[in-house]
Amino acid sequence: MISISRLLCDVVEPGDALRYSVETANRLETAHPKEDAPRPIVVWNCTRQCNLHCLHCYSNAVSHSSPRAMNIQEGKAFIRDLADFGVPVLLFSGGEPLLRDDIFELADFAREQGITPVLSTNGTLITEKVAQKIHSVGFGEVGISLDGIGEGNDRFRGKKGAYQDALGGIRNCVVTGQRVSLRLTITRFNYRQIPAIFKLVEQENIDRVCFYHLVYAGRGDSLKEDDLSHAETRAVVDMVCEHTLDLHRRQLLKEVLTVANHADGVYLYLKLKESERADKVLALLKMNGGNNSGIKIGAVDDLGNVHPDQFWWHYSLGNVRRRKFGDIWTDTSEPLMRGLKNRKGLLKGRCAQCHYLDLCNGNLRLRAEAVFGDVWAEDPACYLTNEEIGLS
Repeated sequence: MISISRLLCDVVEPGDALRYSVETANRLETAHPKEDAPRPIVVWNCTRQCNLHCLHCYSNAVSHSSPRAMNIQEGKAFIRDLADFGVPVLLFSGGEPLLRDDIFELADFAREQGITPVLSTNGTLITEKVAQKIHSVGFGEVGISLDGIGEGNDRFRGKKGAYQDALGGIRNCVVTGQRVSLRLTITRFNYRQIPAIFKLVEQENIDRVCFYHLVYAGRGDSLKEDDLSHAETRAVVDMVCEHTLDLHRRQLLKEVLTVANHADGVYLYLKLKESERADKVLALLKMNGGNNSGIKIGAVDDLGNVHPDQFWWHYSLGNVRRRKFGDIWTDTSEPLMRGLKNRKGLLKGRCAQCHYLDLCNGNLRLRAEAVFGDVWAEDPACYLTNEEIGLS
C-alpha cells in the first residue's frame, strides 16, 4: 500500500506503524529470515461463497459454500497459531465473509488472542443489526468495496441494486462509529468516476479510501486487456493526488491509499524531488520497502492453503491444517517463498535495472507471471519511463 495522504500531507494514520518500519527495510537486506522479522498481516479468505459475481474477483467466488472449508474449530486453531507467531492483524475476506454464520465468533476469538480483526466485505449484507454487531465485536476497520457509482457498480458486481445495498451498509457502519474504508479497483470501466468517489467519501463521512490497481488474478485475469494504459494510469494517480490535497487544504482528514502498484510511490517521489518534502518521502518509502508479498502480507484460503498474498490462489506454500502458519511462512526451502523474500537478484528486465528498486521491490510478481509467464520478469504495469528509473 502507498499512503498518498501520508506522503503528500504527512497525515499519520493507525496503520502507519505497520506500513513504515525500519525493520521492514532491514529485513529486505538480509539473506535469511530472522526470528525477529516483522510478522505479516494475514488475509483469511474464510469462504469462497458470495452473493455477488464481480468481474474482477481474484478468488473466483461462487454462490454456494464448500463443505471442505475450514470449520470453526479449525479456524480457531489457525487463529491461535497466528497469535503464537505474532501476527498483528487478521483480515477476514472471501467471497463474502458475512455469509459465514460463525464470522463474529471467529473475529471475537481473534481479538481475544491479541490480533486486530478487520473485515473486507461487499457491504450489501450490513443491516443496522449487523453493523451494531460488527462494532461491538471490535473490528479495527470495515473495508467495503465499490467499483463505481450507481449502475456502474452494479454492472461490475453482477447484481442490480448492489450499489444502494452497499451504500446502506456504509451508512449503517458510520452511524455506529465504526471505522470504514471504501475500496475501488481501477479499470477502464470506472476510472472517470474517481472524483465522484471522493465526493462520496466526503459526504458519507468515510474514514479511508483505497484505490486498487488491477491484479490479473482469478476473474481479473480476463480484464487485463481493459487495464489502463501507462499514460492513463499516470493521469489517475495525478487525479488521486489532487483530490487528496484538496481534502487536506479543507482540513478534511481522510486517509487515501493506492494498492498493488508500488510505482506510485516512486512517481510521487519524483514529482516531489525538488520540494522540501522529498527527503521525508524518500525515507518513508524506504521504510515501507515496496511490495511485501511473502514478507509482510500473506493469505490463507478457505481450504487452509497459504499464499504469498491474497491474489496467489494458484500457488500454495503449504496448508495450515497440516502445519502451523509460522512454520510455513519462515520456511525458505520453498522456492517461491525464498525468492519473494530475497527477490532482487532474481528480477529481470527493467525491474532488475531500476534505480528505485529499494523503494518498489520489483512491484507485483503475479502480474509479471500473468503476462510473461515468468514470475521474475518486469511488472508490465510499471508506468515509469526508462529515463525516470535511471535507464539509458
